[in-house]
Amino acid sequence: MKNTSLLREEKRATVLFMWLFYIVFFLYDIFYYKIFPLFPWIAEALPDTIWYFLSFIKHLIIICLIPVTIYFFKKGNPEKVKYIIVITYLVTNLVTDIYYYFGSAESYSSGNLVEVVIILFSPIFINKRFFHLVTWGLILKYIVVGIFIQDPVIFFPVISLTILAGIAYILLHRILNYVRVLKTSYDEQLVGMVKGVIATLELKDYYTRGHSERVAAYAMSLAKATGKVKESELNSFYYACLLHDIGKVNIPDSILAKHGKLTEEEYEVIKTHPVVGAKAIEDVEGIGDNLAVVYHHHERWDGKGYPEGLVGEETPLVARITAIADAFDAMTSTRSYRPALPFEEAYNRIVEGKGSQFDPELVEVFKQVYSDWITISIQYSKDYSPKEGLKLENP
Repeated sequence: MKNTSLLREEKRATVLFMWLFYIVFFLYDIFYYKIFPLFPWIAEALPDTIWYFLSFIKHLIIICLIPVTIYFFKKGNPEKVKYIIVITYLVTNLVTDIYYYFGSAESYSSGNLVEVVIILFSPIFINKRFFHLVTWGLILKYIVVGIFIQDPVIFFPVISLTILAGIAYILLHRILNYVRVLKTSYDEQLVGMVKGVIATLELKDYYTRGHSERVAAYAMSLAKATGKVKESELNSFYYACLLHDIGKVNIPDSILAKHGKLTEEEYEVIKTHPVVGAKAIEDVEGIGDNLAVVYHHHERWDGKGYPEGLVGEETPLVARITAIADAFDAMTSTRSYRPALPFEEAYNRIVEGKGSQFDPELVEVFKQVYSDWITISIQYSKDYSPKEGLKLENP
């Protein structure tokens, strides 16, 4: 699951980076090999045939990257393109420089203006890992070349690149700070919206007070324990869990608060809430990426769930996680038609549902985090006060 807005921005940044890289890479060499030698005092310093041959090989390799980058764009993985370009550039330059200058009496004279572009424009990806690859990759390249050719002139590009990296780091640091501020502001607005929606739902059904927060907390605990939900997706997953029952706002109060067994017709109405809920949040940025939590949290491992009757891993992982959290809290909460079950009995029912109602692997992970869920339940029972209203914090 990818955030479409971030994916679009990554594509735009990558395309801009590629244009800058290829334009500067080739224009610099055209100037260096075709225009620069026209100056009469430079004629004796022209590169020899071997250097031209190595340069041709290097340019050919860089050109061959274009179809590779197109492939990754089509596959929806533009984030890999920048790494491929930079690593290929570093390796080819390292090999050609060492091959040409090793054992030669000629003083070192290499590099390309594109290195300046790579460093100064690396902050546009707002990615520290990429920045460190660019910075340390370029510096390490020159250090390795210096070790082989034993030429002190190598210190000049190392010092220059270090200064440029410092400037780029300041830019990256400022951009990251702005992004954090914007993200915090957005999260606060999203929390406010979720608070209002959950409060509205709880006004319809008193017995669900605190249910959404507990389910979200249980689900986060289980998701982290699996190690299969990316850190970058946890926030979106958390908010989607909070709103997993939002579709119930469309269900009549007479059905939600009924003190007895539902009729078949009433149960069919209840079964509409995942579809209604998913439709309600599908366009909400920051939640819509985890639409499966709302739409599929009542699916079963054996295919007897709803709304689509998915079997096994056909149900997305985040929905399978939420299903266990939702079932556990439903059993340990007082409802209009029955009192709360003891934690031990709810635990046993989850275990008994292994391979039928619930994902077998997730049930095993549930056993590991069960004690944490007891702590979560106790904590929420203390923190939730009907007089004060809903207490909801970021995960």
